[in-house]
Amino acid sequence: MNLRKLVDHDHPDLSVSRQCVLLGLARSTLYYRPIPVREYTLQIMARIDVLYLKYPCSGSRRMVDYLAIDGIPISRDRVRNLMQRMGLRTIYQKPRTTVPGHP
Repeated sequence: MNLRKLVDHDHPDLSVSRQCVLLGLARSTLYYRPIPVREYTLQIMARIDVLYLKYPCSGSRRMVDYLAIDGIPISRDRVRNLMQRMGLRTIYQKPRTTVPGHP
């Protein structure tokens, strides 16, 4: 449930600060307005999603190369941040360092 909707700004007895304390809510969250994602960024994210489905073993470095082929100039840091925001993780074989030996 969204606790911000429970705060009554016109309450006669309880201030907004006190209501936030009682709800366990930071007062700054009442005034936060999320910034919408730009259309260009959404297009890049859609293209990253398509490329990730095709090449799930590709990380941010290789994804930059694929996007450059498509004519999208973008830095590796931005690709890494977008992939992280989208919840995409590279699939690769992890090291097996604790495999027991043969007796």
